[in-house]
Amino acid sequence: MLTDNNPFDAYKHTNVNARAAAANQHELVRMLLDGLLEELARAEGHLNAKRLEEKGASIGKCIDIIHGLDSALDLEQGGEVANNLHRLYEYCSGQLFQASLKNDAQLLGPVVKVITDVREGWQNLA
Repeated sequence: MLTDNNPFDAYKHTNVNARAAAANQHELVRMLLDGLLEELARAEGHLNAKRLEEKGASIGKCIDIIHGLDSALDLEQGGEVANNLHRLYEYCSGQLFQASLKNDAQLLGPVVKVITDVREGWQNLA
């Protein structure tokens, strides 16, 4: 969220928008994965600090990103890779829901591992 008091937030938001506008599909997925990993770290911090409202918003953002990644998959043309990614994204969404429900930061660990592995795979495609 942008605040009037922090010009760096406005710059960062503008920078992300500019990068997204210039990115190809591969770069967009990588940007989403990077953003997801950053938001997972924030969610963990909120859980550990018992900031439940912020935790809920942060995990909601993570789930939204995962659903965006999942909706971009072409399950008909993507074959086994797309279907495996779909299952991984479903698993991650379930883990995030459980982490939020139970207020348990440890449940985020497997999600971070999966998304880090997916991110590394995308990086190797470049």
